[in-house]
Order: sequence, then C-alpha cells, then structure tokens
Amino acid sequence: MTTSITRGHKLDFAGVTKVFETSGGKHIAVEGFEAIVQAGEFVSLLGHSGCGKSTVLAIAAGLEKATAGGVIVDGHHISGPGLDRALVFQSPSLLPWMTALDNVLLAATQAHPKTPPSKVRDLAMNYLDLVGVAEFADQVPTELSQGVQQRVAIARAFSMEPRFLLLDEPFGALDSITRCELQDLLLTLWDRERQTVVMVTHDVDEALYLSDRILLMTDGPAASLGMDLRIDLPRPRSRRQAVANPAYFRLRSQVIGFLEHHSKQFAKQAA
Repeated sequence: MTTSITRGHKLDFAGVTKVFETSGGKHIAVEGFEAIVQAGEFVSLLGHSGCGKSTVLAIAAGLEKATAGGVIVDGHHISGPGLDRALVFQSPSLLPWMTALDNVLLAATQAHPKTPPSKVRDLAMNYLDLVGVAEFADQVPTELSQGVQQRVAIARAFSMEPRFLLLDEPFGALDSITRCELQDLLLTLWDRERQTVVMVTHDVDEALYLSDRILLMTDGPAASLGMDLRIDLPRPRSRRQAVANPAYFRLRSQVIGFLEHHSKQFAKQAA
C-alpha cells in the first residue's frame, strides 16, 4: 500500500523515526535515519545488536509504521506490505503443511495473478531449479535441512519477481559452509535479476562481500545513520578475488573501527 507524496527516489529512507511505547515510557529506537538506495543497488545495514536495523527494514517492508518520516518508493510513501517487496528472514518461514513447490507457488501466484497457472508453476519450478533444490519440490519443510529450506525461501522471494528484496539476516542461522554457499547463490541470482536489495546483517565480511554500499548505524537508543561506506570491489565478485583485493582490508578496517568506536561510546554511556 502506498500514498502519493512529492519525493521520488527508488528507495528513500526519509528521516525515518520510530518510537515504541513501553512500560517504562517512550523508547526512541531510530531517529532521523536518512539514506537513498538507488535502483539495482545491493546495500547492507550493519551495526551492533539493538541499533534498529531490523526496525528500519520492517518499515521499508510495510510491517511497521514510522512515527515520523518514512520510506518512499518512486514518490510514494510506503504504508503497508506490497508485492513489489519480497522478504527473506533468518527463519525460512515456510508453511509446514505445504510442499516446497507449493510454498513457492503461493507467493508466485499472488505476484502474477494474470499469468496462467501452468506458467506460474513453470516459473516456480525454474527458481527451485536455480537455487538447486528442484529435487525436493514435493517434500514438506520438516523433511528438509535448514539450508535447503532457506534455498526454498530464496526461490519464493525471487519467484515474485519483485522490484525490491528485503533480507533480514537471511543466513544468520546457518553453519559457515552453508552460509558461504547461499551467499554465492544470492549473488548469482542478483547478478541475473538486479533487484534493489537491502540486507540486515551482523556479519562484517558478509556485508563486504555482497554489498555495493554498507550503511553503518549508530547504537541505540535514537539510532541513526553513522557512516555510508561505498564498497569499491569489482563485479562480478568472487570470494577469493574480493579477499585478495587490498581494498577489502582497508574497507574492513573502516567498518571494524566504526563498530569499535561505537562500542566504546555505548560502554561510556552505560557506566
């Protein structure tokens, strides 16, 4: 759901502020968060736990309403969920009574209501094949490993052919090997589809490897944008080439330095 207003960028975080009412009074989670994500960019939100990253993403998804400011798409203020935005969470969030194929079909059918059912099924199977799990199409989630379930969740998101992918720590619950495999899979699909991506992560190396830019958030309460860091590593990108690039460690040092500085600031405030 969107409401027309004047600004017109692809994904514009326009002074996003979110205040929660708690038993102890008002809690300002995010205050005045400003950033623009251009069409086709892969941008990561990074910061310490509790800094409001997932809150910002939830507002972009239309799952939370901003207290002030908001997120704007092509001149329209986001006020609810929409089929132009697909989400992938840390948990695969598959419907347990449905097969892998039916989980993908449910989203694909809603996103393509005018497409014949046979074509939508072909689309769903194509994405299951692209993520390497077509052989599990007729199995329910309890019969699948966590990694396979997350591949199905990624296929479900891409089958919607959305303009925006919103990823909330999509690989956070996986072992390191599966995590690397799915990072590479995501890059392969994104190189092909070029949706605009906003990803929440705690993992510095993940953000560096995947992103065009990293938006580093200050610690909460009243978190905001602390640094907008461009990741000038060439694409298409491989893990080995990225790590071998001297710029990788320069950028990594900047990110770590930012996080350490804000960790010390938080410690001073808490003392």
